[in-house]
Amino acid sequence: MTGKFVASSTATIAAPPDRVWAVITDPEAIKGFMFGTEVHTDWSIGGPIRWRGEWEGKAYEDKGQVLEFEPGRRLVVTHFSPLTGQEDVPENYHRLIWTLQEVPGGTEFTLSQDNNANAEAAEHSKLMWDKLVGDVKDLAEQG
Repeated sequence: MTGKFVASSTATIAAPPDRVWAVITDPEAIKGFMFGTEVHTDWSIGGPIRWRGEWEGKAYEDKGQVLEFEPGRRLVVTHFSPLTGQEDVPENYHRLIWTLQEVPGGTEFTLSQDNNANAEAAEHSKLMWDKLVGDVKDLAEQG
């Protein structure tokens, strides 16, 4: 992974980490906060993860691998989308790092994406992750 720019979004969620974790790992909830995406994985470390859906009228199947899975604390997966037009090689994958930390009154939830090619790409990703993090917050707080 060669890009040095990171896109990151953080929110404080009025729900315990276990509730936020349940939202970010439940396939039905993922559809609700990840733009209708269907996720397929068994969450095993080293195991595959696939995201399928439609984006701006185009069907897609993104892929990656589960690198870390610490319930209630941290989830790390790689991610590659053929929609980028890039070659499917390791240096074109991002890491998505989902971090949960208990704070007074709830959970600080952060989603970061590394390996963005430049500041503009990182800002574009941040805008998308800001919406996603906000949607996770809404779902987790609905309880």
